[in-house]
Amino acid sequence: MKGIILAGGAGSRMYPTSVCYSKQLILIYDKPMIYYPLSTLMLAGIREILIISNAETLPFYERLFGDGSNLGMDIRYALQPAPQGIAQAFLIGEDFIGKDDVTLILGDNIFYGNLDFVRCAIQNNTGATVFGYYVTDPERYGVVEFDESGKAISLEEKPKVPKSNYAVVGLYIYNHEVVQYTRQLKPSARGELEITDLNKAYLASSKLDVELMGRGIAWLDTGTPQALLDASTFIGALEKRQGLKVACIEEAAYMMNFIDTAQLSRIVTSLPQSDYRSYLEKVLKDDLLHHKYQK
Repeated sequence: MKGIILAGGAGSRMYPTSVCYSKQLILIYDKPMIYYPLSTLMLAGIREILIISNAETLPFYERLFGDGSNLGMDIRYALQPAPQGIAQAFLIGEDFIGKDDVTLILGDNIFYGNLDFVRCAIQNNTGATVFGYYVTDPERYGVVEFDESGKAISLEEKPKVPKSNYAVVGLYIYNHEVVQYTRQLKPSARGELEITDLNKAYLASSKLDVELMGRGIAWLDTGTPQALLDASTFIGALEKRQGLKVACIEEAAYMMNFIDTAQLSRIVTSLPQSDYRSYLEKVLKDDLLHHKYQK
């Protein structure tokens, strides 16, 4: 399984900040937004990741993560010349995907909680798997409709009259056929390759599974200034209460056995004096934080 983070877009709702830099570089409490989707893929066991963004922003991501080798990963980068839909990511990443399955996560989506459900969905996926999350404002999202047995029967993008309260979140799992499916899509009225149309194509072929996210999982879509504030407040409260960081990618690499103790120690030594370094020093010393995920 490979992973793609789509971290481009015009970010018009973040004006004037978006004039200076991509919204995925905006701080969510104590770290850039892109750390959160990256850590989600890492905790799902994915080590090969492609970050897609615009020409102005890619150098910043490369400066942040390099080739990923220090995290025991393979991180690559690709240019999205213009934002032409989420599904465009699969055409841009065709060579990267090759004959493998792929998980796509949007760069402004944050997930918190026990993410074992993502790893299970990856293991069980045979076509495409998307995730439904109960929201009070489904008209803002792609919405999934179910029949009486709970089977997904339709998908609709930002409906005026939603057929359910379940929004499709910005995390998608596809088999190796995704590039072929994407090539068959036609641009929407706004000139984009819509992810909902891609999911509809899988649904029409009876190859789409919809997994509902439980109440113990938090999904934060940081697409507006208010949502950014809410996300920062949420993450800050968690970290202050528990003393544990959310989306610390070095800790995630260690927990997932991507790197060993010696490698983590070298990373810590290379960091400037900061709260982030102090936290990782505690990770090295505190046995309570040394429990590793079982693969």
